[in-house]
Amino acid sequence: MALAIAIAILGAAGVVPAERIAEPFFLGELGLDGRLRPVRGVLPSVLGAACDGDATVVIPSANAAEAALVPGVRVVPVADLRQLVEWLRRGDAPPEPLAPDLDAPAPPATHPAVDLSDVVGQPVARRALEICAAGGHNLWMLGPPGTGKTLLAERLPTLLPDLELDHALEVTAIQSVAGALPPNSPMVSRPPFVSPHHTASTAAIIGGGSTVVRPGAVSLAHRGVLFMDEAPEFPRHVLDSLRQPLESGRVTVSRSAGSVTFPARFMLVLAANPCPCAQPQDHTDTCQCTPTLRRRYLGRLSGPLIDRIDMKVTVARSSRRELMADRQFVESSKVVAERVLEARKRAADRLSGTLWRTNAEIPSSALHADYRLSGEAMKPVTACLDSGALSARGLDRVVRVAWTIADLAGKDTPGQDETGTALALWLGVNT
Repeated sequence: MALAIAIAILGAAGVVPAERIAEPFFLGELGLDGRLRPVRGVLPSVLGAACDGDATVVIPSANAAEAALVPGVRVVPVADLRQLVEWLRRGDAPPEPLAPDLDAPAPPATHPAVDLSDVVGQPVARRALEICAAGGHNLWMLGPPGTGKTLLAERLPTLLPDLELDHALEVTAIQSVAGALPPNSPMVSRPPFVSPHHTASTAAIIGGGSTVVRPGAVSLAHRGVLFMDEAPEFPRHVLDSLRQPLESGRVTVSRSAGSVTFPARFMLVLAANPCPCAQPQDHTDTCQCTPTLRRRYLGRLSGPLIDRIDMKVTVARSSRRELMADRQFVESSKVVAERVLEARKRAADRLSGTLWRTNAEIPSSALHADYRLSGEAMKPVTACLDSGALSARGLDRVVRVAWTIADLAGKDTPGQDETGTALALWLGVNT
């Protein structure tokens, strides 16, 4: 706004031709020394300007690469007000920035590489992680410290494919609004991984701000993974605030000045110890927690939230044999990611012509109308439905996971085996 106001004043004073400032869209912060400072939210702002018919945008030089991501828009990068005035007077525009190569591979990670082969044992948890990545599902891991829950969650992004172009633009726009866009990487091409601390407030998770509303962790994890370690340590109202975005894939933050809606389609991964002392329960001399205390501790995860989790896995301690085994035969992230990619392609082909790309996105109405399972395939869930152990929402999640398991197996439709496995994962019965 500061740059636009300054240009309007210069136009009214006759310093620059009024007709030259009518068309461009001006965006930037103006310093006291006349320099243009970079601003947040350039990508969504330029996208909005393009939708409004603005063909030329004037932005600070530091934001040029980000603005160049929008096709069909002429980007004029300027360093200071003097350079901008000269362009408006004489038309000597600085060279347009080169648009980033959207087909180029993602830049190498700046942190030490992690790999699924780092995980010792845990075949059920590894399988659940693969299903989670293939279908975009939510996962809850329960187990004592040192069993690899955090290790597993941190390796989930290594199983995910690169973001498609439209999803990459969504994620980049959110990161730009939050001011979290890396300066040397204008396009985010990898699914984000967000892991807030258990002391985070509701505003930090959902989004907020007193004057300017900023996206929270659920939006920063859009098209990626939101990992909440030590989940019962989060305040219950913070955990329950996840319920709405888990259902709708978006979150609306309301303030007195208005409301803002951010996308929030993420995979939720929860990790929890079975009791507050976090001591091994198989050693009675170390864990002194009573059954009532354990129930109260895990009771911080409300029933409606747990009902939205697709898979629950108990992560036990690895055996001595597993710890001493030769790890060169353990599947790497690359091997599993190839299966995930093939499963996602099968799902995308089946969902072509719809708004959905993964099984987790299919709404209940379409799930039972267009992707209904046969009566034979549904036999494993009938007893749970009759007893009330499986809710209507839980049934939907079992069916979605069954489709993902079938995709991983290369099957055209789920059968009893896939439905039974999905039900066991939803109930938290390790298979």
